Amino acid sequence: MQLSTTPTLQGFIISEYCSIVSSEVMLNINAFQGFLTGIRDLIGGRVKGYELALRKARENAFTKLQIQAEELGAHAVVGITIDYQMIGKGGNMLMICIKGTAVKLLAQTP
Repeated sequence: MQLSTTPTLQGFIISEYCSIVSSEVMLNINAFQGFLTGIRDLIGGRVKGYELALRKARENAFTKLQIQAEELGAHAVVGITIDYQMIGKGGNMLMICIKGTAVKLLAQTP
């Protein structure tokens, strides 16, 4: 399954637009508040534990998106956008929303 932020894929022709697909994952920021101070990388000021959790949440969202596209018989998802939004009381939740268009492809002949 190919995933792309571009509307087309080099070397392929889109033969069918299956559907818009989307995936949302929530990450509880409060769960990290007390934990963050112990994980801080003092050299770069980075919070590695939070970065790891964010990366895993984003990967989870991409996996869910891919499963949706596969269920539609799609070969790829194009035009992908990734949005991050703080929600909840006091902005204590981070929502990762990934969306794109599931498509079927044909190999382009020269």
